[in-house]
Amino acid sequence: MPGRLAAGSASDLVRAERDIRSRIGEQHLDFAAMAAVSNIYRAANVIRNHMERNVLADEDLSWAAFTVLFVLWIWGDQQTRHLAAEAGVTKGTLTGVLKTLEKRGLTRRRAHDEDGRLVLVSLEPKGLAVIERLFPAFNMSEAQVSSALTEREKGQLASLLRKIIRSVEEDQADGT
Repeated sequence: MPGRLAAGSASDLVRAERDIRSRIGEQHLDFAAMAAVSNIYRAANVIRNHMERNVLADEDLSWAAFTVLFVLWIWGDQQTRHLAAEAGVTKGTLTGVLKTLEKRGLTRRRAHDEDGRLVLVSLEPKGLAVIERLFPAFNMSEAQVSSALTEREKGQLASLLRKIIRSVEEDQADGT
């Protein structure tokens, strides 16, 4: 049956986990960890696709482009290397995203005042208008996506995900 890993009903997802366990259950694996991580991945993809189709498409923005605008809106001008890291994209991907955003007059790149080797990215007034207009709709969709959770559950989920993020980032900093 196609699509059980990508999305589906709750019973489809549980059945997929059961199918995986029955296929590779002979091995000594951490199935709880596998279920947790694969569900994070599936949830992130489902939410990203939902946001791109239902919110960002109206402004003809990709997830990466929206994230770049959001980072610049919240934290101001950014060096390209920091912006790529904050947006969760490679510098190569960022270059393409910035090219598109610049063509539309939403962002601008310029040499750093003190170190000409560095490139700073700024949000242009048109970009500011787009992100300020778009963000309430984006947040409304975030509320819709998480509506099956109570406020307490949303807080718990956010806390648990931050814990995973910190753990992975600490492992990367340690070189593991």
